[in-house]
Amino acid sequence: MNVGGLIEEAQVSALLDLEEEIERLKKDLHAVVLAHYYQDSDIQDVADVIGDSLQLAQQAAQTNAEVIVFAGVHFMAETAKILNPSKQVLLPDLQAGCSLAEGCPPDLFGRFKQKYPDHIVISYINCSAEIKAMSDIICTSSNAEKIINRIPKEQPILFAPDQNLGRYLIKKTGRDLTLWPGTCVVHEMFSEKKLVQLMVRHPHAKVLAHPECEAGVLQHADYIGSTSALLSYVKQSKDTEFIIATEPGIIHQMEKACSDKTFIPAPPDGDCACNQCPYMRLNTMEKLYLCMKHRAPEITLDEELRLLALRPIRRMLAMS
Repeated sequence: MNVGGLIEEAQVSALLDLEEEIERLKKDLHAVVLAHYYQDSDIQDVADVIGDSLQLAQQAAQTNAEVIVFAGVHFMAETAKILNPSKQVLLPDLQAGCSLAEGCPPDLFGRFKQKYPDHIVISYINCSAEIKAMSDIICTSSNAEKIINRIPKEQPILFAPDQNLGRYLIKKTGRDLTLWPGTCVVHEMFSEKKLVQLMVRHPHAKVLAHPECEAGVLQHADYIGSTSALLSYVKQSKDTEFIIATEPGIIHQMEKACSDKTFIPAPPDGDCACNQCPYMRLNTMEKLYLCMKHRAPEITLDEELRLLALRPIRRMLAMS
């Protein structure tokens, strides 16, 4: 953000009741605020819908709102625009990207895909519109196993861009997937050594992990699932203590749903806050308010690209 933007953000924070102003702007704009579980807790609390990538894609496809404000990262807002070409889609910070999307450039992926002309391409939703346009089906961590199991066994599959999720799916489905070598900057940072040390200190805690984590971490998990699946698990479980190996933003919803239970974030490698997604955390309440006030930054897409990217998303929604 430029200097003027930083000054305006500071003034907004000092002078306004942001929750009240965001609620007012929702009504004025006939807007819906969609927020991912990895957003800061204050953003989650003002959102109309909170969910994982699949839930938010489904909501984006169904909304009657005139303006979609996406408190998430760029590929999520882009997906909302693909599904809603006539609606305005806003993202609080255009720099809120994704290491998986950025680690799969369209030109390199196009050359990679050419090596496997007989493969069907299933791409994780954490990718750019260009990669979606080169794919046959999109998936999320919630539905990837189900989608792969619906593909005929004789049909070879190219899976991109998350190799950790791909390796997990190979184990779960028994399919021999060809993998693009991408990883999530957050989920690859969890330390197996520190996790084991934490398990020793909390012997009764159940370990819950997202399938984007590396295999060394997943082997210690009592349950592996998408962000929404992890939340459902803790709601239904009779256990009262959990170690959470995914971005810790989800813990806010876990604590709201299960105030009598204890949730411990799994430790990253090193002494950083690397278990927090640096992209997700670029969004703030001030930026959320300002993007609604100015109706910018706005997500725009070339129509030909949008239509190409829409087909595999529609296949995913039909199969989900």
